[in-house]
Amino acid sequence: MSSPLLARPGAVPAEAPDADVAAHYGEPVQEGRAMERAAAWTDRSDRGVVRVSGADRLTLLHSLTSQAMEGMAPGTASEALLMDANGRIRHHMAVLEDGAAVWLHTEPGQAAELAAFLDRMRFMMRVEVEDLTGERAVLTVTGPDRDAALAAAGEAAPEAFAEAPVRRADEETDLLLPRPALSAAARALTGGGARAAGMWAYEAARIAAHRPRQGLDTDERTIPHEAGWVGTAVHLEKGCYPGQETVARVHNLGRPPRRLVMLHLDGTAERLPARGAAIELDGRAVGAVGSSARHHELGPVALGLVKRNVPVDAEFTVDGIAAGQEVVVPPDTGANADIRLRRSPR
Repeated sequence: MSSPLLARPGAVPAEAPDADVAAHYGEPVQEGRAMERAAAWTDRSDRGVVRVSGADRLTLLHSLTSQAMEGMAPGTASEALLMDANGRIRHHMAVLEDGAAVWLHTEPGQAAELAAFLDRMRFMMRVEVEDLTGERAVLTVTGPDRDAALAAAGEAAPEAFAEAPVRRADEETDLLLPRPALSAAARALTGGGARAAGMWAYEAARIAAHRPRQGLDTDERTIPHEAGWVGTAVHLEKGCYPGQETVARVHNLGRPPRRLVMLHLDGTAERLPARGAAIELDGRAVGAVGSSARHHELGPVALGLVKRNVPVDAEFTVDGIAAGQEVVVPPDTGANADIRLRRSPR
């Protein structure tokens, strides 16, 4: 559903999969600077929202996802993955436990599938699963001054934020607002000193922070170690869950097939590479590019997956554009097992 915030002056719609929200509000460079130096809000109301409630909600999610959920304290924000039996990522979720329910928000268009899967897997557990995408909208506040902007907005328009669970992570704060309150909350945040920033600025900041998006920077074969999600979305000390064998094997023995890199693109090109375009080294394809954006300081940047054994100092061509790499996932990621061979006595 198209966001009402696209009616704001200067708003320009983004491209798929974010076509229902704004790419920018007329000044993308200034929007990016506000995110980094002050405070900004970004309309992410195209995200899917799923609510999991009931006494056994944490037990269910602990058994199915890569994150340790049992005993999670109210107010805890985390990330989690759902994988198949071979460790291939199917869903990446932002997580909030609010004391009464677990709120999950995920990529646009994925909530119905996620909710249906969780509902099928609850069996006799005391759990209710609801796809609330039509009722809830994600509004993300970023920047070093975001707490002050949120406090001022809450004082100016408390009714806009009254029923909104708040997910506070290190890099951003997500408000899961009732959809009718989205416009009022945005106005209050603007009045509190937060600038409107579209997806161009948000995506540029995300890429610069080396944070991949599932389905954009990953494909159907991606495993957690390749994308750098071990530690943030994967808990290495929890019990059995789908995909754990793959996670444990790579963690102990290493050698994931691919690794995530950030690409610094030639700024003289007047375009960004097409998503899925080949990353080439000496004329041969060694990977594929995912998200790309123009950062207000770094210039054009992108994320991509390349073969693990590609040299870390290699320079690439991406969709006809020269690109240098910044290592996100080292080639030797994993390989934590201390294997010592015992010699037979002579």
